[in-house]
Amino acid sequence: MKKLLVFLVIALTAFVLFKCHSKKDPKNPAASIAIQKKSMGFFEGQEIFEYTMENPSGMQVSVMTYGAAISNVVTPDKNGEMQSVVLGFDSLSHYTGWQNSLMGSVVGRVANRISNKKFTIDGQEYTLTSDIHGGEKGFDKRVWTCKEIPHTDKQSLAMFYHSEDGEEGFPGNLKVTITYTLTNNNELVIDYHATTDKATPVVLTNHSYFNLSGGKDENVRNTWLTIFADQFLEFGEGSYPTGKVLDVKNTAFDFLAPKKIGESIDELPLTNGYDVTFVLNNDSAKLVLAAHAFEPLSGRVMEVYTTEPGVVFYSGNWLSENVTGRNGVPFTQHGAFCLETQHFPNSPNIPEFPNTILRPGETFTSQTIYKFSNQK
Repeated sequence: MKKLLVFLVIALTAFVLFKCHSKKDPKNPAASIAIQKKSMGFFEGQEIFEYTMENPSGMQVSVMTYGAAISNVVTPDKNGEMQSVVLGFDSLSHYTGWQNSLMGSVVGRVANRISNKKFTIDGQEYTLTSDIHGGEKGFDKRVWTCKEIPHTDKQSLAMFYHSEDGEEGFPGNLKVTITYTLTNNNELVIDYHATTDKATPVVLTNHSYFNLSGGKDENVRNTWLTIFADQFLEFGEGSYPTGKVLDVKNTAFDFLAPKKIGESIDELPLTNGYDVTFVLNNDSAKLVLAAHAFEPLSGRVMEVYTTEPGVVFYSGNWLSENVTGRNGVPFTQHGAFCLETQHFPNSPNIPEFPNTILRPGETFTSQTIYKFSNQK
């Protein structure tokens, strides 16, 4: 009996100590929430990990080392229910397989399109392996390394990748760091940083697919969208920019006032929806509000801030029911939308566009913030 009493006292003491140490510090509410790390499996002999950050209000952001991809974003709706607001998959094999349409990935070395797979820098012509999204094996298909960054009031993950000289046809050794930060204000902050030892084009973005209904609506046609841009880039066959900048007024691309995504989408049969670059009212590289989205069923609001001069609005035109997403739910056409903050497509071949050539001694920096809230 005496031994039993001793055991119970020790057990009770350990429990009390555990509870005391696991309490949230009111001066540092994020400190007691550890970043969770789990193995997703192996790709090309390398173990792939998924890291999940969580803030005190319960918002979660998961990032994986394959493609430095945002694999999940969980936020509360207007009733406090937590649901995922981005598309994703249940297994690594789906992310690395044919089903993956850049889900949540970092896209580079040059996101979007480069005409004829060619560009010229300082008289030297370069030929790429593909005309789109950084080549046949762009940053979205590479394994990144991850480091947890300690903070007292937020959580951060830094993703690192060294793109070697000649990779996918691009010149220069490019060192890239992408830092994901989850703040206590339900903001997902993405900071981009790159340096090179040879002049090279750099256009980086994130390709997350958002459905703010959290699964309550299978498509995003009823999501209200505002894009703070007076102009867009004219595009031709294959969605290549022609170099002309057009006014949005009196076109299907006018989102200066809130408009449902589905209101004019059927006016764009050649692209099955929106796949267009908007020219933001931002010529100073300062952080500005680029877009505002509101989903009426969930009440969720997403604001997009960026230092970039443009944002590509893609309405999930080629999402297919033949592909099964998270929790075994098939994708649907227009089932999600992307707001990809970036420099303009095909910039290396259009001198009139903002410069995308990074040179030795320079540092590429860019920031984008996705801020989540609710509206009744």
